[in-house]
Amino acid sequence: MKRSPERAAGFGAYVTVTAAYWAFMLTDGALRMLVLLHFHTLGFSPVQLAYLFVLYEVAGVVTNLSAGWIAARFGLTATLYAGLSLQVVALLALAQLDPAWGITASVVFVMLVQGMSGVAKDLAKMSSKSAVKILAPTDGGGLFRWVAMLTGSKNAVKGSGFLLGAVLLAIFGFVPSVLTMAAILFVILVGVVIGMPTGLPVGRKGAKFSEVFSKNRNINWLSAARLFLFGARDVWFVVGIPIYFYAVLSDGSTEGNQAAFFMIGTFMAAWTIFYGVVQGLAPRILKAASRTEAEILGQAKRWVGLLIIVPALLAGLVWIVPEPSTSLTITIVLGLLVFGGIFAVNSALHSFLILSFTDAKRVTMDVGFYYMSNAAGRLIGTVLSGFTYQMGGLPLCLSTAGVMISLSWIGVSQLRARA
Repeated sequence: MKRSPERAAGFGAYVTVTAAYWAFMLTDGALRMLVLLHFHTLGFSPVQLAYLFVLYEVAGVVTNLSAGWIAARFGLTATLYAGLSLQVVALLALAQLDPAWGITASVVFVMLVQGMSGVAKDLAKMSSKSAVKILAPTDGGGLFRWVAMLTGSKNAVKGSGFLLGAVLLAIFGFVPSVLTMAAILFVILVGVVIGMPTGLPVGRKGAKFSEVFSKNRNINWLSAARLFLFGARDVWFVVGIPIYFYAVLSDGSTEGNQAAFFMIGTFMAAWTIFYGVVQGLAPRILKAASRTEAEILGQAKRWVGLLIIVPALLAGLVWIVPEPSTSLTITIVLGLLVFGGIFAVNSALHSFLILSFTDAKRVTMDVGFYYMSNAAGRLIGTVLSGFTYQMGGLPLCLSTAGVMISLSWIGVSQLRARA
């Protein structure tokens, strides 16, 4: 069956937005790893490292709350272009960092630049996710497949960015790596602006900011569940695991640091890519095409309950065996991969449900509100990652993750199928 001209244009817009989002997330993942590892080698404590990403997540909360209205008012292409442009500016600004400024000034400067990058990321994310609701086919589980494909591929690309950032830092150093990424992203931005086809909403002048706050019970409970789900991931992912592995793998020499950078980047990349692949396969794993909304809600509750078990077991293991060893490290890696697989299915279910619960007229605002909760969870997880690692090491990070997943289970259990 041939696509109509409107459908073909819409699909072209979806492909272009997705490609731009991939390019953005590659630089986003690389930048996070560059900043984390570079400043750790400069002597920053776990709490100081967490501070570097706090404004990034705060910006995500504010941006997502307002980005839905901005897109409804000015159109999805405008928010996408703004996100890519701000990321280029953030990368160029970060290249101006001078170690001679001292720790306090450096922390403040990087926090501000990361805040700009956080705004950029969530503008690009909201644009891409909203486009799926508008452009995806409505039959045969098409919405679930399209959103899982976009989100899964995005996370695989971001995982590659983690590895890219670690490799660039080890080979070229901080400033050349940042400048290279800024140049590449600028070229992609120009290409997207020139090649963007029609098919996305251009905005409506009557959109009011007050419409951002949803009155839909399901969307509010799902947003709460999303907050605690992503907080549970970032409480060990942002600071705890990279610093734990650095302590295990590096002997303090230049060669040892480079080897540690590569191994940490490889793990972070592999974990995120694996998470993305499973997320993309989630519709098949769940047999979503033949499921009713009530059945999918039941699966969401079961899968988040299953996720609670993994960090609880890992926390107990690391607490009982505090001395690092090869066997312990391998067990942690395998356990976190299991966490990643189950987490991916949960994330895919959430991403489908938010688009299922909303309608086309409110999609940018409901998605923006939902991802505001996502960013709030990442913010809480980021702060707790540095704090819990400094207070109790990896066991406390993982124990906190288990508590947060339990709170996410409560949110999911409140969801109700529509009549």
